[in-house]
Amino acid sequence: MKQYQHPTIDQITLTGILHALSDPVRLNFVRSLDQYATEQRCGAIATPVAKSTMSHHLRVLREAGIIRTRTEGTQCLTSLRLGELDAKFPGVMDSVLKAADRSELTSTP
Repeated sequence: MKQYQHPTIDQITLTGILHALSDPVRLNFVRSLDQYATEQRCGAIATPVAKSTMSHHLRVLREAGIIRTRTEGTQCLTSLRLGELDAKFPGVMDSVLKAADRSELTSTP
């Protein structure tokens, strides 16, 4: 099974995180992962894009250091690296996720 490469905490940059979260599909995926609070199968979270497009979004999130993907048998499991990110950039992920939640509440008709 494929082994995924993840940046070390020293390789993660604030601009990389913010760029990865600037896309609504990726931001909503991260919000969904945050709500589950445990690792999820890669296909378990519904997304409005094709599987190949979602693979690209997952790669962007992984390369930015926001998610960790591991394989277990034939399954890919994805989790957020919140603890590591909060240690390097205290409060950033929490602020972005809360702002996204507030934006979602105010944009619903």
